[in-house]
Amino acid sequence: MERIGTGDLVGLFGKVGEEFAKEKEELCRMDAEMGDGDLGLTMAKGFGALPDLLEGNMVEGDIGGTLVKGGMKMASVVPSTMGTLMSSGLMSAGMALKGKASLDGGDLVTFVSAFASGIGRRGKAKAGERTILDAVIASEERGRQALGEDGSLASVMEALYEGSLEGVERTKDMVPVYGKAAVFADKAKGKPDQGAYAFSVMMRGMRNYILG
Repeated sequence: MERIGTGDLVGLFGKVGEEFAKEKEELCRMDAEMGDGDLGLTMAKGFGALPDLLEGNMVEGDIGGTLVKGGMKMASVVPSTMGTLMSSGLMSAGMALKGKASLDGGDLVTFVSAFASGIGRRGKAKAGERTILDAVIASEERGRQALGEDGSLASVMEALYEGSLEGVERTKDMVPVYGKAAVFADKAKGKPDQGAYAFSVMMRGMRNYILG
């Protein structure tokens, strides 16, 4: 696959939904240690619904417009904290890609960069505070490096995924400052942030679709 077309969005996020279904119990386990314990249910429900939401709100020849509409609908399906952050990220990415009929490697980096901006604005988090943002930022960093090398859709996607995993690893040495996780900060050392891990699952699903 050299480019992602509007018609690929349903399959792309279908793969993401499959990965969240597989990781539902693990995400709930991770979240139970630091939060409410429902993260896996939220992600599986939201991303499980997203393919149909995208298909039902498809804007032909406009990937960004479709993502904005799909993200808005997803927000109502999973109105939790992480559901809102993910939806905000998707809508922000959609705004950055408005009018695009297809995406190349550079557009994938734009997707992740805008996703980071969206969740950063919504969650008011910064790098190093042990949140999903740390995985997104690391993903973007690796993606930009890949653009300066091969730059193909496949190589950039692989780099984005690897970067997300690196970001998850970095959170093991960070101290949480938000929500219930901050209350259980003493339990966090050496364990990855569950939100960061959720982003890596999203990147894995996208990778599986693009790399086949």
